[in-house]
Amino acid sequence: MQCGGCGAKVGRRSTSPLCPACHAIAGAALPVPVRRRGDAALWLWTSDTARAALASGDLAVIMRAYRVATGVSQRRLAELLGYDATYISMIETGRREISDVAARLRIARHLGLPAHTLGVSDPDDADFTAMLQFGESTIRLAAIARQSGHGADAVNELWPLVSRLESRVADGHVEREVMLLLARARAELGVSLGYVLPEERLVSAARWTGRALWLAEHLDDQDLLAFILRVHGNELRKVERHTAAVARLQRAVELAPDPDRGAGLVQLARATGELGDPALFDHTITSAWRLVDAKPGTGLTSLHALHEVHLRGLVHTHRPDLATDLLDRHRISTAAIPPQWQAILHVTTGEVLLARADTPQAETAFQAAITIAEEHRLPHQIQRAFRACTSHLPAVGELACQALERLRIPEPAGSQAP
Repeated sequence: MQCGGCGAKVGRRSTSPLCPACHAIAGAALPVPVRRRGDAALWLWTSDTARAALASGDLAVIMRAYRVATGVSQRRLAELLGYDATYISMIETGRREISDVAARLRIARHLGLPAHTLGVSDPDDADFTAMLQFGESTIRLAAIARQSGHGADAVNELWPLVSRLESRVADGHVEREVMLLLARARAELGVSLGYVLPEERLVSAARWTGRALWLAEHLDDQDLLAFILRVHGNELRKVERHTAAVARLQRAVELAPDPDRGAGLVQLARATGELGDPALFDHTITSAWRLVDAKPGTGLTSLHALHEVHLRGLVHTHRPDLATDLLDRHRISTAAIPPQWQAILHVTTGEVLLARADTPQAETAFQAAITIAEEHRLPHQIQRAFRACTSHLPAVGELACQALERLRIPEPAGSQAP
């Protein structure tokens, strides 16, 4: 089956005529799996103590760890498992062994553990192990697709993985490697949605990165936390939560290892510019350029990104003369950069040219941005162009409106907006 919005292939099990990306663009909520179990201890098996208990493979140690973490008494655990309280005591003290496969499988499911941790084979485990092995590859390929200007393809790649991981967690099967993968998948899904959604729906992207941050805060992985703070801060910036965005991005820069600090500084500079704080913007953008001078080619997303952020920040902090001077001194060719960055840079260039009343060149820049943004389904950049052109270039503003209308996807019948 083909997507009714973009023609992409839709899985035969899909209940919607749209692919996940078009579903989101149309304003319909992605079908998040409903949690079916209320007794799963979500963070139980991610702690150091719990991981040590699991590593032992000893049912008695694992059951004691479960009870300590959840506060469940031996009597209550016995009731839940259908045993006598004295039987649980005997298991925990090593006076009784459980070798029955069905009993171990039942205990594993109640404790929220994959069966193999208790030495039992479960048909679902092999399939799930394969999914974990390919999960990282899925995330990497989706990131490459997004960075190459195919944000919708990235969403469509990521959603099946996220959906399946969410279902697994909802069923109470929680391991640290699962939570790490889910945190990254949620973050990448949010970033990809941030490329393809119009401004009025960008809050969905911020919600997904926020859900990723909620996981990362619990997982004791500083590099992951720094990455997710950075992407969540950037999505908050897009929905004009500027103060919150700056706070997240500052923390991301503090936590990031040296090779990754540059990317955080670029996004922090963009957020401080949009916050309208010239002193903080100047400090941040200077730090980013110093990093380029000290370690050329390391730690930064790209030089064209830093240049664009510098231009935009000067405009937002009401210094158009400095922006014009920077544009004249450093003209960057867009031929070799990804299409989404071509659109972003054309819009920002148009804004600077309008600030110095160079209307003809500004019109050319905005028209180029609209053409690229429509081709690659980047409505946010078309909306940026529209806002800049409304008063000064009404004809270009009309072109932007027409492009947005062509990108509009009808909401599927029976769906609800997020």
